[in-house]
Amino acid sequence: MEIFTNEPLIRRNARIGQISSIAGLVVLGGGMYISFAQPQLFNISMIALLLGFALSQVGIYFGNRWSRRPRPDEVLNQALKGLDGRFNLYHYRTATGHLLVGPAGIWVLMPRSIRGTILYDEAKNRWRQKGGNLYLKIFAQEGLGRPDLEIGGEVDAVTRYLKKLLPEREFPQIQAALIFTNEKTEVEADNAPIPTLQARKLKELIRKTAKGNPISLDLVKEIQQALPS
Repeated sequence: MEIFTNEPLIRRNARIGQISSIAGLVVLGGGMYISFAQPQLFNISMIALLLGFALSQVGIYFGNRWSRRPRPDEVLNQALKGLDGRFNLYHYRTATGHLLVGPAGIWVLMPRSIRGTILYDEAKNRWRQKGGNLYLKIFAQEGLGRPDLEIGGEVDAVTRYLKKLLPEREFPQIQAALIFTNEKTEVEADNAPIPTLQARKLKELIRKTAKGNPISLDLVKEIQQALPS
């Protein structure tokens, strides 16, 4: 498997995360100081606290993706280690963060570093995170949200991207998977609308798909040659 990573983007965004985190702490500290030292400036202290919290959330978002080790791209690299040379893995070089192209098809991979137990309620079409540390949920990790909708948008973006690169080509349906990179995360979402699994099970899914429903190697090579390397 060949891996293509946008290293300059990773370094830039890691720096943004560091600056945002530090700035958030400074502004939060300033807001707390004002609230105690000069309570008559309540409005200013509240603005500072809200701004500091917003900056800290930006720092968390960027830090989880591009600074904290192992980074999502590094976890995916390790999870897919051992796939043969017909596969290419692209990090931050296409219309989505992580794209795998090979005999198993075109895969949008969405890593998440959330702890706890991940559940999907098919009747309510709702994702839930059960357990985990409350402090981490608020201050140190991203929320679960609606990953199916987010992935749907990523798939649409990749579809448009590929059609621009190869307008005369017909592509197989782009597939997607929601990957949890924290080893302590439990996944109970077999009925989810997209494959939802721990990182260590990803290679098995890809190999099974390649055996059961492979795509043309000529098409694989054509797509890989058109993508940035």
